[in-house]
Amino acid sequence: MRRFVLRALVAVPLIAVGLDLTLATVPGGHLSPAGATEPPAPCLLAPVSARVADPFRDPGCRWCAGNRGLEYDTGPGRSVQAGAGGAVSFAGSVAGTLYVVVEHPSGLRTTYGRLSTILVAHGDRVAAGTPVGRTGAGLFFGVRRGDTYLDPAAYLFTEYFRPRLVPLWGPRRPAKPAGLSCVALRSSR
Repeated sequence: MRRFVLRALVAVPLIAVGLDLTLATVPGGHLSPAGATEPPAPCLLAPVSARVADPFRDPGCRWCAGNRGLEYDTGPGRSVQAGAGGAVSFAGSVAGTLYVVVEHPSGLRTTYGRLSTILVAHGDRVAAGTPVGRTGAGLFFGVRRGDTYLDPAAYLFTEYFRPRLVPLWGPRRPAKPAGLSCVALRSSR
């Protein structure tokens, strides 16, 4: 009986280690890989490292209420980075609010809104991680394919750990490195 209890106490943490643990989720913010390398299409880097204050809510129709992107809770003056490489198709003011729109080769279009400063101009080519502006009181981040609004959270890179069982005795192998992926990439396979 003691041996069973001891093994059970050891097995519970091992099971938890073996789960697919996502470190960066929508409510807690997102991770960007160090060095801001170009993510595989259709994945995107997070524009800022901040808490999401208001998640995506799909509008029922073109004029219906909803949230067509993610609202980040940032302080003013934070750098906003391009989610992937592409061309700036719009950089300017809409009804007194500054926006930048980047068109990506994957067919996605990202929108960065409620900016206090714009750092790019129409026609500029940007790489993933390139600063496109600075935040105002918050940041709006939207993703579209054509005229269809998509949930940006499904396209953002997150870090995860591969499942791994750890032996109680015998040689231990080094852990596999964490991976980076996005829901859109995993669901397209």
